[in-house]
Amino acid sequence: MIGHELAGRYKIIERIGGGGMALVYKAQDILLNRNVAIKVLRQQFVHDEEFIRRFRREAQSAASLSHPNVVSIYDVGQEDEIHYIVMEYIEGNNLNEIIKERAPLQVDEAVRIASQICDALDHAHHNQIIHRDIKPHNILIGRNGRVKVTDFGIARAVTSTTITQTGSVVGSVHYFSPEHAKGVATGEKSDLYSLGIVLYQMLTARLPFLGESPISVALKHLQEEFDEPREVNPLIPQSVENVILKSMRKNPQERYQSAEEMMQDLETCLLPSRRNEPKLDFEEDEDQTRVMPAIKTMQSGEHTYAPPKHDPEEDELDEEIAKGAGGKKKWKKPALIVGLVVLFLGILAGVVIYVNNLFVVPDVTVPSVINHTEEEAVRELEALGLVVDNEVIRVYKPGIDAGTVYDQSKKEGSVVKEGSVIQLSVGDAKPLSLMPDLTGETLDVALKLLKDQKVSDDRINTTEEHSDSVPAGEIISQSPDHDTEFDPDVTVVKLVVSKGKESVTMSDLTGMTRSEAENEIKKLGLEVGTVDEASSFTVEKGKVIKQWPWNPNSPATPGTQQNITISSGYPSEAINYTFKVPVAPVREGEKSQIRIVYSDALGDNQEGESRTISTTEIIPVELLLAPEKNGSVQIFRDGKSLDTYSIFYSDAKNGTVPIPEIEPPQQPEVPVTTDPSTDNGEEEGQPEGQSEGQDEDEEQSEENDQNNDSASINQGGNRGNNGNGKGNGNGNKSKNLEGEIEAAGWNR
Repeated sequence: MIGHELAGRYKIIERIGGGGMALVYKAQDILLNRNVAIKVLRQQFVHDEEFIRRFRREAQSAASLSHPNVVSIYDVGQEDEIHYIVMEYIEGNNLNEIIKERAPLQVDEAVRIASQICDALDHAHHNQIIHRDIKPHNILIGRNGRVKVTDFGIARAVTSTTITQTGSVVGSVHYFSPEHAKGVATGEKSDLYSLGIVLYQMLTARLPFLGESPISVALKHLQEEFDEPREVNPLIPQSVENVILKSMRKNPQERYQSAEEMMQDLETCLLPSRRNEPKLDFEEDEDQTRVMPAIKTMQSGEHTYAPPKHDPEEDELDEEIAKGAGGKKKWKKPALIVGLVVLFLGILAGVVIYVNNLFVVPDVTVPSVINHTEEEAVRELEALGLVVDNEVIRVYKPGIDAGTVYDQSKKEGSVVKEGSVIQLSVGDAKPLSLMPDLTGETLDVALKLLKDQKVSDDRINTTEEHSDSVPAGEIISQSPDHDTEFDPDVTVVKLVVSKGKESVTMSDLTGMTRSEAENEIKKLGLEVGTVDEASSFTVEKGKVIKQWPWNPNSPATPGTQQNITISSGYPSEAINYTFKVPVAPVREGEKSQIRIVYSDALGDNQEGESRTISTTEIIPVELLLAPEKNGSVQIFRDGKSLDTYSIFYSDAKNGTVPIPEIEPPQQPEVPVTTDPSTDNGEEEGQPEGQSEGQDEDEEQSEENDQNNDSASINQGGNRGNNGNGKGNGNGNKSKNLEGEIEAAGWNR
């Protein structure tokens, strides 16, 4: 039943109790999302149509009760051969457990519990429902102390075909009323008698009537008186004892006439004015069962003799003999007497002979009927004139077949009279064990329960299976099924143990979009749990940063939740900053290979732009800066490290990042040649060519001087502001250089 869903609505969680007629399970009402208790009729009653009809009718009647001290009935139904009642689930213990744990209870607590039970019975009796099975097992005490009475109307569902099983009464005989024990109709006062016993047990920690068998206990309810409560527990006030004495009167007319009357007595019995009230005195019941003396007879062997009867004819004869005068002649008197004596002796002799012939019983030699079947033994003994006792001793004996005689009261060869009684001892069928309900139990508990039933380890087979509903280590199913009879020495018990939910290998969700990650989680049979957001420098917005509790490539349990964290992008305090790097070739006009490597919040030593240049250029580098992560840019020219610049977050935020400076490229070398024709020209008087050459030389000399000045200025400024911290350089030159850089288009 564990894990089963009744009517597609009630999911069975665990077994919490059971009785002679039903088992009780804790279940979840999926529709209303609440716990309920479900009472399921035992299988041996499901084919009794009259029982089923009354079971339904009484359950429906109980469902009509609505009282704070009555367990509410929510639903009644049937699924296949499962008949069930859905009831209110009470968190707490039943009164029987409380009595076992700490009885005798305090007087005020016991009276409070009994008063609430009385209130529930009063409500039920007004709705024409008699409980018939009031006992501590059916009284639930919630965690808030409220008393709840359960099992209303169930006892009335018992039919004449189910009232007894193997000679015992179905029910709780220790709490029976006398009229219940007699088997006559029971009413409201029968419930009050049972409640009196419950109150007696709460205050004395024992039952009023005990016996070796249910029959002996029932007879004590009918015939015997119980020890008065104050004799057992002197702390009980007289007023409370009076309530018990009145509720437990054998005559129903002397009990409380209603539950309301008893409840009023309970509510006032602890008042100071009543605690020491006089003890109740009841008149003797004339209808009480009395023991009548047996009629005694004289017995000899197996025959009964009565005393001789008085013969009136003999009295008349004696009277005639006694007459003297006026009678016959005196001489006739002796002859008459002798004749009468002879006649009497003859009659007596005839009687003796007749009686002797009548009562002489022939002897019989008892044969051995051991190892014969019971039918054969009875037939053989009766053929010899012996009588077989109707009370046959039937006991299971290893090695003795059922129905075979293994002993007889008169041994073989004994000589007995014909008609003697012989009792036979016959082998009985091996008593079978009742299979306990192992589903939902752990394997260790199940093995212990089977050992209690004398099942050896070699007759227990266990297998493992995955289960979505049964936790790992608990029993999923069993064979034979629970509550079936089995032979522990022959039956092989099979147990299926849960391995828990089947695991799957968890995928790596990092880098996936949210929709991709959720689809992957569902594909693996898991549920999407919490979805958080967090900023990230390394994972772009909208993609998974983190997953838990199942890490990538680890075994995950289907049906459980998988949580993910989605990137919300860069943190709000991050700054995107463009750092403009001026680069120049070694010599103007000649090609140089430039390579940029930078570090920022996204990582270290990231490859930037690489290009070939032949003149001075500005290369922008996009940086992401954070409070805890500054930036740096390193310039490589022709494979050699040229400069490194540090960009601080605070400078970038405040706009105070120093402007980088660069050493301008060297001018290409101009070759100097001597043309012999020039001298000749001079000598020959060529003023125009000489004038042009001189002008060009003067311009070139002036340009070289300017370049040398700029180079020296740049070198000083670069040493002061290139980010390496080598000095400040010449301030005026730096200002001039800034102007030159701006003029050259090297603005940030």
